[in-house]
Amino acid sequence: MRTWLQERFGARVRFAEPLSRHTSFRIGGPADAWIEVDSGAELCGVQRTAQAHGVPLAVLGIGTNVLVADRGVRGIVVKLGRALGRFDWQPAAAGGWHVRAGAAAPFKKLVTEAASRGVSGLEFAEGIPGSIGGGLLMNAGAFGGEISNCVTGIVLVDPAHGERHVPRAELRFGYRRFDLPQDHVVTHVDFALAPDDPAAIRARMADAKRKRDKKQPLGFPNAGSVFKNPPGAFAGKLIENCGLKGRRVGGAMISEQHANFIVNCGGATAGDVKRLMDEVADTVWRAHAVRLVPEIKLVGDWEARE
Repeated sequence: MRTWLQERFGARVRFAEPLSRHTSFRIGGPADAWIEVDSGAELCGVQRTAQAHGVPLAVLGIGTNVLVADRGVRGIVVKLGRALGRFDWQPAAAGGWHVRAGAAAPFKKLVTEAASRGVSGLEFAEGIPGSIGGGLLMNAGAFGGEISNCVTGIVLVDPAHGERHVPRAELRFGYRRFDLPQDHVVTHVDFALAPDDPAAIRARMADAKRKRDKKQPLGFPNAGSVFKNPPGAFAGKLIENCGLKGRRVGGAMISEQHANFIVNCGGATAGDVKRLMDEVADTVWRAHAVRLVPEIKLVGDWEARE
């Protein structure tokens, strides 16, 4: 693999790249190969090259909401570069705006720019970590809002068709879920945002930030909420009721501030986090007969027990 990747991509490919450098958990073994791309065409080229050689390919955004295995990731890991993190704003009727946002852009940057233009719809996302692409894939939401409410379309890249636009009518969202076909990668997301009173927008953003800062742990690496909220309940409350706040496995700990967060207290491995997740799920099931479903995505080589 090294030879043909170097022939095709030259110095842009790095080998045995530690993914702990690229995740909010600061956890993760090496990627066999790491390539940063700056366009849909470049991404499609990597996809087709990997497909032709039978090599698996994974895409890593900002690195939130993921737990990368200690054994790393086999094959190629693609990072969407800064050129795929730009915004194209276009005025719409009645003072609104349409924006095509690069999937690599931080979600919080879009929220801030929308507020500066006096348009509403994304205030709920103030303080949500991660990229726009990551927010789309998990249909990120909070405080009664979610990203799918504002999405009007996306741009996809896949090795068979290249780059193409998909309208909102063809997109399928669910609770913390977006149905993306295998081997497809989102490079841009289209939003429609409506005008509103700037002071009211800022007030809603401040309220969302205040609520999030009150609950979310600060000062320790983490990957955001670990489990989805089950129907009619809150995962954090169920975990807290089991007395698990502060529970540690190795360097991983259930946050004392919010029980649905696991933090890296220093030197935590992916195996530590996974064992703690399993313990939490088992304990909640025994105590409440509720199955907790992970919101964090496990990435990489988990064949051997971590």
